[in-house]
Amino acid sequence: MSISTTGVLSRADPAAPAQVPRPARRRRPSLRRWISPVGLIALWQIASSTGLLPPEKLSSPWTVLQAGVEVARSGELGDAFVISLGRVGAGFALGAAVGILLGVVSGLFRWGEALVDPPVQMLRTLPFLGLIPLFILWFGIGEETKILLVALGVAFPLYLNVHSGIRGTDERLVDAARALGFSRGERLWHVVLPGALPPALVGLRQSLGVAWLALIVGETVNADAGIGYLITNARDFLRTDVVVVGLVVYAVLGLVTDALVRLLERRALRWRAR
Repeated sequence: MSISTTGVLSRADPAAPAQVPRPARRRRPSLRRWISPVGLIALWQIASSTGLLPPEKLSSPWTVLQAGVEVARSGELGDAFVISLGRVGAGFALGAAVGILLGVVSGLFRWGEALVDPPVQMLRTLPFLGLIPLFILWFGIGEETKILLVALGVAFPLYLNVHSGIRGTDERLVDAARALGFSRGERLWHVVLPGALPPALVGLRQSLGVAWLALIVGETVNADAGIGYLITNARDFLRTDVVVVGLVVYAVLGLVTDALVRLLERRALRWRAR
């Protein structure tokens, strides 16, 4: 027994109003998320004002704000910001290219997984920050070491998530696309890559966090410019206020890059059910 759409449509009430989909409401940021950060800053200021927190251990928020204005007006913060941003940008571009390429090769091809995955997994287990002495011996104390540290930290999260996303594609969707006559390239473009996009974007967020961590270590170990150098120089002169300013800049940069990826995720994954 077959069911025709004509019969179904004929039973519909023509007088019934058409169902108009309601536009999705934009979620406004909740002010409740600001309660704990503002409270912590207030407690920090109170502890500093009452002497519970000595200034040589940690400067007060007001002192940190004044130090931030000072280094910004002198131009030190702006120069350090540009240098650090260039380093993390170059390292991220290199690491992302390598991680995505290896993840695609290992995820799409059996021989690629057999050749690529074992050495990547072995290298992934190494603490990449422990490779700093070896990198210094190989590449010196110039820009190459800092950029390669960032690239190494970026490559592994992207590789794992891209590989997992490709291998986690629903086989039923691939079989359906094959039954519809899609070529291998069309199945890859219309089924596999969209299915791998959500994990890849998660890996992008993880890799950006690791990129800033690697940059902090690279700049505080061997650097003559950048935010890490600003922090190290302030440490030598016991300027905890400037140290906190540098850490705040790192944190803000990390939050901004993460927010950009989340915006990209919302735009790229509009097809996904919310």
